[in-house]
Parts: sequence; C-alpha cells; structure tokens
Amino acid sequence: MADTMTVAAGDKIRCDACPVMCYIKPGAAGACDRYANHDGTLVRVDPHVVLERTMSHGGKLVPFQVSGDWDGKIVRQPELFVTAIGAGTTYPDYKPAPFIVSSEVDGVDMVTVVTEGIFSYCGVKVKIDTDRYLGPETATVRSDGEAVGHVTTSEYGSQMLSLGGVHHLTGGSKKEGRVTCDTLMDLSNCKAVELTIDGGATVVVQAGRPPIVNGVAEERMRVGCGSATIGMFAKQWHGKVDEVVVVDDHITGVLSEHQAGKLLDIADTGIKMKGRRSTPGRYFQVADPGTGWGGTNISDPLSILGPFNAKEARPGLTMLMVSTTGEHASYYVLDEALKPIETEMPADLKFSVERIQENCEPALCTVLFMGGAGGSLRAGVTDNPVRLTRSVKDALTRVTSGGAPVYVWPGGGITFMVDVTQMPAGAFGYVPTPALVAPIEFTMKLSDYAALGGHMDYVRPLSSLRDSAEVRSMPYLPGRRA
Repeated sequence: MADTMTVAAGDKIRCDACPVMCYIKPGAAGACDRYANHDGTLVRVDPHVVLERTMSHGGKLVPFQVSGDWDGKIVRQPELFVTAIGAGTTYPDYKPAPFIVSSEVDGVDMVTVVTEGIFSYCGVKVKIDTDRYLGPETATVRSDGEAVGHVTTSEYGSQMLSLGGVHHLTGGSKKEGRVTCDTLMDLSNCKAVELTIDGGATVVVQAGRPPIVNGVAEERMRVGCGSATIGMFAKQWHGKVDEVVVVDDHITGVLSEHQAGKLLDIADTGIKMKGRRSTPGRYFQVADPGTGWGGTNISDPLSILGPFNAKEARPGLTMLMVSTTGEHASYYVLDEALKPIETEMPADLKFSVERIQENCEPALCTVLFMGGAGGSLRAGVTDNPVRLTRSVKDALTRVTSGGAPVYVWPGGGITFMVDVTQMPAGAFGYVPTPALVAPIEFTMKLSDYAALGGHMDYVRPLSSLRDSAEVRSMPYLPGRRA
C-alpha cells in the first residue's frame, strides 16, 4: 500500500507503489491507473474488495439431518472475507502487508494477510476445448503481432497454450513486454483476446466462453477419441449398419476390426484404411491435422479409405462415417464395383449421431493464472519469509487469490494457479515495469502467524473494516466494495 502523502495544491506527487515511481499531477492517475493524486494525497483508485458470504434470495436448503440446529452451511467460514483486490502492495518490499486482519471462526482466532502482488514471474495456462488444429506443438503464439507464448501439449479434446512468463514480459522488446502484459491482464480479467499461431489458426479466447477458431465458434468438445467412440456406441450400431469409421486426428476407430466389434460378432467388411495401424481397429495418422473432420484436414472422409477387399466386401454393404463430435457424418452403401455411394442416412443412425453430439460437453476456454509468490509478498507477511513457505507446504496456511481457491505447486517456493472465472471481476491490474498485479491472501491461525514471525503489531480486527470513520481515513478513493 502506498504511503499517504500530502503536498501543496497543484504539486505533483511521487507514487512509490511500484518501481516505475510515477510523478502524478493533481487529478491524474499513474501509468498503471491504480493510484492517483487526489487533492495532494496518493490514493488507491479501485475499491478494496471484501466478500460477503450470503445466500441468494429465494434459495432453498435441503437438510441432511432431521434434528439439530444445523444452519445449512456445509463448511464453516467467516461471513466476511477480506480479499487483496484493491488492497495495495508492499513495494519496496520491507513494508508489512496492507491488511493483516484477525477474526474468530468457531472459537479459533484466525488471521488473513492480504496484498496485491506485483508478478513479473507469471503467465496463464489456456485450455481450449477443440479438436481443430490450432498449430504445431511449440509454435509461437502472437498477440498484436508480438510473441506472447507457445503451443504446448494437446490434452483429451483440448488444445493447450502457455502464455506469458518473465522472458516475454522482460526479455524481449518493450512492445513485446507491453503486449504480453496487456494480453495476460485481459485474459485474466475474462476479456476476449485474439491470438494467432505461427503455422496455424487464429483463435479468439475468453475465459468461460466457447473458442472461436478461424472465425467459427466451437460448440462442443469430442466425446472421445475414435477408438473410445467405437467402444461407447458399438451396441447402438450393432444390427443397424455393417461398418462404422469414427474419424479422428489422433486415433481413428473402425468398428469391424475393433475389439468391441469382435465381441459383438460383427463380420469383417474388407475395409482398408490409410494411416498407421496400431492395435486392431485403431489407426494413427490417417490424415494431417486440420480444421475438418475429427480435427484432420479432410473434407471428404472417403479420402482416408483404400479400395475394399473383394474377398470380404459385398455390394449393398452399409457404412457410417462420423467425426468424434458428431459434427460431420455421412452414410454410404457399396455399389456393384464395391465403391461407397453416399445415401440418405436411416433414422436410427441419425439418432446415434445425435447421441454422440449429446454426449459431447460444451466447448469452453479455461484460463488459469499462474504466478510465483516471491520475496516482497512473503516479507509482507513475516520478517522470516521462508517460514511462510514452510507453513503453506505444511498446510497450516491457506492460500487464496481474490478469495478463490488456488492450487499450490509442490516443490520450492509458492507457485500457484487459480481459475480466473472464480475471482471477482476486475481482480487483475498491471504496473508498466511491465508486470501483472494479482491479489493473494494467506489465512492461518493467529497463533501460527505469531510463530512464523508475523507482523503482529499490524494485526487489526475484522470489525475495524466496517468502521466508516476508519475507512474514510484510509488512502482509498472509493472506499470498499463487497
């Protein structure tokens, strides 16, 4: 939190909340838009956020016990939680955290230490639910033409991006750092960002919303790979069609060869697949990656087939070809030359395609902010920072970000990830060093806080934050927001 300063009217004041050290003229804000000169006093522009634990109007509780005085709460927690959003920072690192607040929970004295961390070492991990090809692994991801990250490994029905990091923020040109910072902040604040991938697609990403790949909004993620789809729906196809091919960029499935087909006594059809055969009924690399059928580059599914074997195939043999999302599907009947001829799909097979679609989950973008809580954060909690790290690892201290639960990585340091959609709106800011500003809270027993060398002289009761006179005396322009 910046120190309160009072100067003569009309004079600029110098902000000490980050290393930029802006000179701010009266009525103006600093480069970060977070601190301003208000009548000669340095103030935090955004309100300080607290979370009030209240039930929605009209909500109903279903008790799990008949007797007793249970109030409907599954987890006991304070009705008021002090977040770090709008709290201010500890820069230049030696100052205690802006708010060290004590409260009582079920008779236990607790303390929550909050600060807005300045993160140069941070980034976002983006999960994009789509089988469409976004770009080659390790390909550079760009925003406004600047490199901001790279494509990483694909996961089941999703493409993954790793964006940000200290090298993009500080290791490149000034524009690269600025664009990276803007991109990370917009994504973390759940805004839409357009990204382009070298050798791949253009994708619009927004946390909690469907991705838009090359101008087309995704609707669903795949039900499974081609092989899994065969296993899931084999019984529903049995007796209704002779052969099914589920086209997939990763593992294309063939019903008659698959173990599921064998156990259902489905006869061989003489089908010949292109690509690399793995185990029976499972084929790799039937086509190149792309935005067509099943995440491949094909628009004609017959292009992945060779000629049928005349010893096993017969005229009139029926075949369904379908993608892993059910978005693409065609029905064929072999003619006298054993050539597949597209024909209107029977109603019961249309139903099975619809069932595939029904079992696909909605395609969404997920954004996880990831940051390393370093010296300045920990020093704001205790004069012996390593004790805080040990307390977190020993599960004596709970870490949250804007009140949202986080995942703390094992190993050294306090490296955490948080789902940005679980955080209050506008939780992230920036400083033009460049770095992101993100809230972080540490909650523990008051006795544990004293044991790790906490700043006990700065502990204030939670009730003090409700005191309007004290709120007015704090260097915050808008006060508090719940």
